[in-house]
Amino acid sequence: MDGAGREPEEGEEPAAISARNILDSFTESREVAELIGNLREVFGELVTREMAVERFIGIMDKYQEQPHLLDHHLEGMMNSLLEIVWDSESPPPLVHLAFKFLYIITKVRGYKRFLPLFPHEVRDLQPVLDMLAKQNPRDPETWESRYMLLLWLSMICLIPFDLARFDGNLISLQGQARQPTMDRILDMAKCYLVVSDKARDAAAVLVSKFIVRPDVKQSRMADFLDWVLSMLSKSSSQTMEGTVIVNGMLQALAQLFKHGKREDCLPYAATVLECLDSCKLSESNQMVLRKLGMKLVQRLGLTFVKPKVAKWRYQRGCRSLAANLQAQGAAVHNQKREVAAAEAEDDDDEEYDIPAEIENVVEQLLVGLKDKDTIVRWSAAKGIGRITGRLPKELADDVIGSLLDCFSFQETDNAWHGGCLALAELGRRGLLLPSRIPDVVPVMLKALTYDEKRGACSVGANVRDAACYVCWAFARAYEPAELIPFISHISSALVIAAVFDRDVNCRRAASVRAALPQEGLKGLGGELMRPAVCTLIEKLSLSKMPFRGDPIISGWQWLINDSLRHLTLVSSAARQHIKESAVSALAALCNEFYINERGEADPALQEELVTQYVSELQNPEEMIRCGFSRALGALPRFLLKGRLQQVLEGLKKVTIISPEDVSFAEARRDALIAIAKVCQTVGVKGDGCQQEFVCRDNVEQIYATLLCGVTDYTTDSRGDVGGWVREAAMTSLMEVTLLLVQSEAELISASVCKQIMCWLAQQSAEKIDKFRAHAGSVFLTLLHFDHPPVPHIPHREELERIFPRQEKETLNWNAASEAFPRITQLLGLPAYQYHVLLGLSVSVGGLTETTLRYSAQSLFDHMKKIQSDPGALGSFCETLLKVFEDNLRNDRVSVPLLTMLDQMLANRCFDMFTEQENHPFPVKLFTLCKEEIKRSKDIRKLRSSIGVFCGLIQFQGDMREKVFFQLFLLLCHPFPIIRKTTASQVYEMLLTYSDVVDAAIVEQAMAILSDTNWEAELPVVRERRNCLCDLMKVPRPQLVAKSSA
Repeated sequence: MDGAGREPEEGEEPAAISARNILDSFTESREVAELIGNLREVFGELVTREMAVERFIGIMDKYQEQPHLLDHHLEGMMNSLLEIVWDSESPPPLVHLAFKFLYIITKVRGYKRFLPLFPHEVRDLQPVLDMLAKQNPRDPETWESRYMLLLWLSMICLIPFDLARFDGNLISLQGQARQPTMDRILDMAKCYLVVSDKARDAAAVLVSKFIVRPDVKQSRMADFLDWVLSMLSKSSSQTMEGTVIVNGMLQALAQLFKHGKREDCLPYAATVLECLDSCKLSESNQMVLRKLGMKLVQRLGLTFVKPKVAKWRYQRGCRSLAANLQAQGAAVHNQKREVAAAEAEDDDDEEYDIPAEIENVVEQLLVGLKDKDTIVRWSAAKGIGRITGRLPKELADDVIGSLLDCFSFQETDNAWHGGCLALAELGRRGLLLPSRIPDVVPVMLKALTYDEKRGACSVGANVRDAACYVCWAFARAYEPAELIPFISHISSALVIAAVFDRDVNCRRAASVRAALPQEGLKGLGGELMRPAVCTLIEKLSLSKMPFRGDPIISGWQWLINDSLRHLTLVSSAARQHIKESAVSALAALCNEFYINERGEADPALQEELVTQYVSELQNPEEMIRCGFSRALGALPRFLLKGRLQQVLEGLKKVTIISPEDVSFAEARRDALIAIAKVCQTVGVKGDGCQQEFVCRDNVEQIYATLLCGVTDYTTDSRGDVGGWVREAAMTSLMEVTLLLVQSEAELISASVCKQIMCWLAQQSAEKIDKFRAHAGSVFLTLLHFDHPPVPHIPHREELERIFPRQEKETLNWNAASEAFPRITQLLGLPAYQYHVLLGLSVSVGGLTETTLRYSAQSLFDHMKKIQSDPGALGSFCETLLKVFEDNLRNDRVSVPLLTMLDQMLANRCFDMFTEQENHPFPVKLFTLCKEEIKRSKDIRKLRSSIGVFCGLIQFQGDMREKVFFQLFLLLCHPFPIIRKTTASQVYEMLLTYSDVVDAAIVEQAMAILSDTNWEAELPVVRERRNCLCDLMKVPRPQLVAKSSA
């Protein structure tokens, strides 16, 4: 597990608030060097190549928040990868893999930091240009190569030599004219500006570096801009292809006007703005295009006005720390005097003409502040700040006046949010003079309480959050004396928001922003304060502070309980941290302050605490159940003594799935974890009292509860949430079993041990890598535990042969290629056959390509081994039918099971039965399939069943006519896709098993199947189907009249 998600080790201090930003160096540098060095060996095999890429991505992703740690290693990594690129013997797939690694590094560190490290000498230009020319712009597999080559070329383009020097004699050896280097590069850029992958972004960077070269600017800039504007005019953002083109053109223009010199770009700015107006991007439904439009508009605006910093702006302090530390009494007075002097000094300088286009630019940015997408509003706000900083004071004040119009209750929440962002930008840049503060503060206070009813919900949380940002910007921008008249109103509003706002992000933002100058206010954000205070309680308890009997202990207990009750109100990211902090504090508090000299608890306190906690387990809020489940699991032994059954029964009720709390998977998970913790706390005593120990009287109940958790396959909008429960159940089963083994192993019955191992084997054969790996790890831990060994494990000797002890740590259960060849060997062990086959059914019939491939191949390998053993094959088939019968209409199993059966029949896994008429296996299988799809409207299930029915045609006997009848029924199914699929598969069936139909009619039957439009109206299709029935002497299906009752 990486450092960001690591559990604290024993004796280690848990992180107080967050585990972020804890890395101090690039610790995997040696492993990365080995990965890069081994690329030549691994690129040829798909599996090893994917594993190398996934590992590299996993390492790099750890440094997303601290990418600077990679800086000292960037050049070394790049040089190693470029050695592969420059090597003429490197095959194209290896070269692409090297570029893929370069892209992964660039994604983490950013191309701007990475770009200067590319070799950019004169001799590099032609080879890089030639490599790029050989690329296929439409190949979806190699876009990383094109992206990196374009970035590399953009760096090489900065070489200070006229490109004409590279052309030499433009007549080639064959007498044909060669294209000048300048035109080759420009054509490359144009080509990649209209592609749909990320190479388009790199092409825009290339344009910004290339077009502004002195030699290119003179001869190609005007033509290039004409081409861009022509492409913009001809393309429509309403089509997919048009959107791609418009995106590329806008990126190119935005980059060009950002990096180009003002005097070079100014002659074209008005024309570009006019073309941009005609595109009407503000009406586009594509957020990316509207954002790029905003970026380009502000860049055009910055081109129109001189690149100067407004002398009239408000400045707090100066860049000298010594000067800032001088007496502050006269700071505001001096500031105003300096501003006034600067205004007088620069009056003449500010009297230059502002182009008329600026009004258009500012108007578009103000409209952008009301956009429906936050990212567009944010871009517009930054544009307002940048352009206002270059305007004369009077015009800037007009912009602020127009901005304040956004804060009307006739405007939407989008306008309020955009307006707040723009105010914060202006304040942060010192462009809101103190004279405007009385106009802005009332607006800001309204924004802090903005809440609009919209249907069944309210909107405005983003406005309130942005208003907090405005407060922060003002606190940073102004001297305290400027804000003194407004401080009480602002601080009151922030404290109210920090305490009472229903949105946790707003509470957090308000609590942080509440620290305004001169007031000393501190935030009360629950997500930060609750775990901090709980940790303080824990440390004070562990320090044995002399508070026994003090009323403060009741206050600490209340705070712990309150934290557990309010988990619902905090963000999902903070819940786990708060819960763990509260539970740790509870354990420390109880151990120090609730135990008397005799090592017992006060009966009244024990009664109140345990009863209260158990009652909270039935709370209608899931997170409260979670918190108090874990709290019960943390109680010390003296508090559980005499109350064990009450606690176990309460936790058991949490694990039971009922219609009201079917989605409470997290509560069930935490209850199962708590049961194991309670068992470990109270210990084992076979003849002991069930109110005090794990003993003969309650061990079966404990195991029954834990085993029930392994069967939880609940799903909701979050996916397979039952997986959390199964994972916790497997861990708890292991912990309880090892506890019993080391204490009184005779309490583990053979029946319970068999159930545990069989369920673990099933989980080890299923499709989700994470849960398969966990199950496999638990399975091997129990198998190889020898202090003492776990009793009654079925087929122990065979299992130790399949899973040798030395491979316990090295076997990678996450890799389907390693896991399934091992786990399918358990199909030959009678005790495990049913559960392993049940797990395999879900994997072989699943949708994940890697899992499907290796699980299916392992199953087919097993089937080949037992083909010559009638007993083994018969046992397997009986188990297969049993799995099907037990899971009839259980779509989680039955749908992938049908897919698996289709594959097995197609691979002739049951050839032994094809010579015997009316063999019971295919007859029973046909009956189950027919029952499974009865009245079903599940497309995937129906399509899978068609393949099974077609596969069953290979078996002899009366059933063959029934199979045809069933298939002909599906030829007239109400769903056209089912009719079409049936016709196609029956056609293929007749080609494969040509002997099942009289040779004289095969061609005619196949003609009907292929020539008929099976998606036509049902009466037409039914007529053709009936012709097929008559031809093949199969009874026509009869229409059943619907009852009028």
